[in-house]
Amino acid sequence: MPTELIFRQDAYLQETPATVETVNERGGIVLNRTVFYATGGGQPGDSGYLRRPDGSPIVIGTTIYDPLDRSRVVHVPIEGQALPAVGETVTAVLDWERRLKRMRVHTALHLLSVVLPFPVTGGAVGDGDGRLDFDIPEGGLDKAEITEKLNALIGRNAAVTESWITDAELDANPGLVKTMSVKPPRGSGRVRLVAIGEIDLQPCGGTHVRNTAEIGPVAVTDIEKKGKQNRRVRIALA
Repeated sequence: MPTELIFRQDAYLQETPATVETVNERGGIVLNRTVFYATGGGQPGDSGYLRRPDGSPIVIGTTIYDPLDRSRVVHVPIEGQALPAVGETVTAVLDWERRLKRMRVHTALHLLSVVLPFPVTGGAVGDGDGRLDFDIPEGGLDKAEITEKLNALIGRNAAVTESWITDAELDANPGLVKTMSVKPPRGSGRVRLVAIGEIDLQPCGGTHVRNTAEIGPVAVTDIEKKGKQNRRVRIALA
């Protein structure tokens, strides 16, 4: 059975009861439902722990999609721990402080793609920082100017909302996709759109804050030349 991805409905839910469905040969734990985001789209998988019925924790180092069945999420425990039994009821608990930083950064990167309206060739979300790679023919980017424009968008206190369209509707509107290297998550027949007020609209499977005000001030920390037409722009939460 596919793992129920609770973070898709509520990225602020920090824990959930769940049942262990399988434990694979590497010790990876598949639950029937989870609040843990699995690595994808430039955003790393969540960490945290699974609380067992006796209160003891199983520390989770990261979360990934099952490479053999991407409808299932694998919680990867730190080595050397006792593993749960199939059918055991646990509570999945996020490392919330880390997740929230990633949500703030991920939303800020969407706004960065508005400030710099160029094709995005790559990106990564970190714990308080992140980057986007742009296909830009010429240099001349100014850190201070980009920082000012980015913070101006953040300061508009725009609501971040989600909606869904079908794969066919996305195919009919290819301009929604800004990323050249990271494709929107497909496979279920529908794709999630993330809107930031009237500022931005793009398909994305990641986690985001509910309002740009929650991002807080950010700074462009570096602009790197990665190729003839590639510029890597790094940002960090203040």
